[in-house]
Amino acid sequence: MSRDTGRDPRPPWRAPVAVHAVPEAGRHVELVADDDTRAAVAQSTGLRTLPRLEASFDLSRYGRDGLHVVGRVFATVGQTCVVTLEPIESEVNEPVDLLFEPAIDSEMRSDVIASKRADDDAPEPLVGGVVDLGVVATEFLVLGIDPHPRKPGAEFAAPATGDDSANPFAALAALKKGRAGS
Repeated sequence: MSRDTGRDPRPPWRAPVAVHAVPEAGRHVELVADDDTRAAVAQSTGLRTLPRLEASFDLSRYGRDGLHVVGRVFATVGQTCVVTLEPIESEVNEPVDLLFEPAIDSEMRSDVIASKRADDDAPEPLVGGVVDLGVVATEFLVLGIDPHPRKPGAEFAAPATGDDSANPFAALAALKKGRAGS
């Protein structure tokens, strides 16, 4: 039984490219998200605003049925400063370098898993012979976003210490002291 989380399971930015549509010489793809797409990506990633979202990719064949995707994701993201709670904008310029190979069926899986490395350099699964560059761009946008954005010059100042009345346990200490003295 599936649970409805209220989230749309479809990616907010779609730009599918079939492996067979990439010639042996390669293909260059420039993506620029429109207003509706930027709004959907901003909502799905928790950004306040997303005034600019672009990606530039160079695609080349990888083996017989794979694809190598190299490029960059560029964005201007609107967030909230974690210190001042004021709105701020920052730039994202995130590099992309991914390999895609066809997904392995269950019969081949045990033979191939033994021979493949299980590290970060392992190729991504290519399902149905298609790479969705919009999804790739969105994922790398998320990687490039500062999780704790600060307005330039904003510094967190911890409250001054030394005042025992500010201590949350001061009242308990006073009660304990009062009982000990009686």
